[in-house]
Amino acid sequence: MPNLAVALDLGGTQIRGALVDEAGAILARQVRRTPAREGADAVVAALAQVSRDAAAAAGTRPVVGIGLSAPGPLDAEKGIALATPTIAGFTDFPLARNLEAAAGLPVALENDGIAAAIGEWRFGAGRGKSHMVYVTVSTGIGGGAVVDGHVLRGRKGMATHIGHMTVMHGGELCVCGNHGCFEAYASGTAFLARARRLSMHRPDSALSGLNEALTGPEVFAAARDGDELACELVAEEATMLGLGFANLLHLYSPELIVVGGGMSSEFNALEAGILRAMRGAALAPFRDVPVVTAALGDNSGLSGAGAIAYQAFGTNGTRR
Repeated sequence: MPNLAVALDLGGTQIRGALVDEAGAILARQVRRTPAREGADAVVAALAQVSRDAAAAAGTRPVVGIGLSAPGPLDAEKGIALATPTIAGFTDFPLARNLEAAAGLPVALENDGIAAAIGEWRFGAGRGKSHMVYVTVSTGIGGGAVVDGHVLRGRKGMATHIGHMTVMHGGELCVCGNHGCFEAYASGTAFLARARRLSMHRPDSALSGLNEALTGPEVFAAARDGDELACELVAEEATMLGLGFANLLHLYSPELIVVGGGMSSEFNALEAGILRAMRGAALAPFRDVPVVTAALGDNSGLSGAGAIAYQAFGTNGTRR
């Protein structure tokens, strides 16, 4: 039987792990908490345990290696976490080497946005396309691009940190330390912070009084019920996403934009506003580009990480 790969998708909140076959299918999957504030060694130990559990589920079928999708900035070529703001200790940290030692399998490291883009391009919404941009809108904003039929990686594999485009000079503080980043305005975190802040001053809103207990799904539910503040928040989020997407059209000239991450679950509420803002800001020849949701859902990164493992180690576990 064909060999399998272990795929890991490391986030600031969760570690997702799976066995993946060459067709990108998820054969076994698990999720555990990321010990993000406990230091790099604790994160590596958690990743190694998920890897061992996944490899054990393969039974007698050999495992070629581990494809690891992780938040950047990374030096994917050298396997180093350069400066990941959401995970303590991930500064100039040799992540791939440490995980190899702990898990006993070779590791290929990739930025999480690029890994998810590969998953959607190879197996999901972008299959068969030569030009595609993937955007994940969740705690932060990340992404990846396929240009002329090739994954765009850039120097050190650091291309397409699209969440850190500056969209407002001297604007909101971003987790990266800069001001005015796309992520600081349009991420799920920014959306929720804005909702919590404004709801304190709108006693007429169903969101009033919830403050720190307010969740994103509650805002979208209130918008569906016609709450004025919630509708304003959703409209503003869609506009900011659409303006950011217009920049991506001009930069990469894709055939489509694929949206993943937690906020994509509310795409029906956001779609019209995204398209209106995107097409209003885009040059005329770019306005016909569609925006769709990720076909693989939250498995985009896992399928992409599996593909990365096969690319790095072949189908028999030999490092290329």
